Amino acid sequence: MKTLFAAAVLMNLASAAMAAEIKVTYAPAFAEELAEEYGLREGEYLTERVRRDVATAFAERGIDAARVEVEILDAKPSKPTFKQGADTPGLDLHRSVGLGGMDLKGMAYDASGQVIGELAYNWYETDIRQAGLTTWHDARRASSRFATKFARTLD
Repeated sequence: MKTLFAAAVLMNLASAAMAAEIKVTYAPAFAEELAEEYGLREGEYLTERVRRDVATAFAERGIDAARVEVEILDAKPSKPTFKQGADTPGLDLHRSVGLGGMDLKGMAYDASGQVIGELAYNWYETDIRQAGLTTWHDARRASSRFATKFARTLD
């Protein structure tokens, strides 16, 4: 168990070392949607998830980008957020489901500031029977797929 924990810690440290800076921003329309419909705390969750997925994918492939910029163009939850539940009486936070996912755009730069790669990617669940069990399940899947594909394009 200690070995597994140590490996996880080292992987996180390696991830942080590979991409010096990973900046995640929102498209203006999505930033407005976060504030008005989903809640700002949901944006913090998505930002951290994208940052972690990109750092992990880049570390696994040995990508040495000095700076990475990712813009979340859109995201849809698989289940209602707390703000949606508070704003809509009668909405069942546990049993309501939807087709979630995310639309992302990323650019990676080397130490001199030159673009070394870019990727636009979106994925949304299309089958309600496969909808995620948590609020951002499908968006997490999109983030992970984006990060893996982005790292592959730079490999």
